[in-house]
Parts: sequence; C-alpha cells; structure tokens
Amino acid sequence: MRAWLLGLALLSATPALAQAEDDAAARFDRMSEQEKAQLRERLRQFKALPLDEQARIRANLARFRALPPEERARVRQNLDAFQRLSPEERQKLLAQWREFQSLPPEQRQQLRQQMREYLEANPERRRQMLENLREWRSMSREQREQMRQRLRELRERRAR
Repeated sequence: MRAWLLGLALLSATPALAQAEDDAAARFDRMSEQEKAQLRERLRQFKALPLDEQARIRANLARFRALPPEERARVRQNLDAFQRLSPEERQKLLAQWREFQSLPPEQRQQLRQQMREYLEANPERRRQMLENLREWRSMSREQREQMRQRLRELRERRAR
C-alpha cells in the first residue's frame, strides 16, 4: 500500500519535476563556461560532505524556497551584507552566532523575545536601527573601519 501511494505521489509530481528540470537545464545552458565550472566545483564539494550535512543543507534550501518572496529577498540581502564583511568581521560574527547557538533553547528564545519586545515598544529606536543599517550597508570598508575606530574611542572615553 505504501509503495502504491509513493508511486502515485511521484506520478502526480512528475510534470512539476520535469518542468523544474527543464528550467534548470535551460539556465545551465545559458551559463558561461566559467559559471558552469564553478557550479560543478560546488556540486563536487557538496557531494564530498557527510550525508547528514547534505541533508541539513537540503532542508535549509527547502525552507528558503518555502519563504515568501519578500522574506527571500531579505535573506539574500543579509547574505550579501555578510559576504561584504572583512574575513575578521565574518569570523567575529560567526563566533557570536556559535555562542548564541550554544545557549540552551529557552535562553535563545528568551533573548529573541526580549529583542522583539524592545523593538515593538520602541518604534522610533527600531526605525533608527533600520536607518543605521541602511547607512552602514552603503559605506565603503574604509568608512566602516573609521566608524568602528570612532566607536572604540568613544567606549574607551566612557569607560574612564
């Protein structure tokens, strides 16, 4: 009975899968040879990963594809911003993320809730944070480093 249901599910999905494969093949055909080589290399790296890591990546991709378009755009913007960071900034951010991830789930949820409540209770602060983020993203690396240096100096003066 299960095999029959699985077969029925595959048959009903076949037109959609065929269309997706046709779209992917057309996109691949339009790629430059360099892009194709990069894609093949990423595929080779993916296949070299442990199966549990491959499954995690596939699950994340499925979650991403299920997001509404505006949410996917926000995720892409965040990824672009992350990739523009210097290697040192990326490492620092990743370390902070790992530290957050190492917290017990209840504590992570509590921190998320506190941030949500803070932003909801302070709409002007939230607006200012978003404006600051837009401004930060528009800065060059040199401008960002100058700003960081000014903030360090300001913190040092306050600490005295």
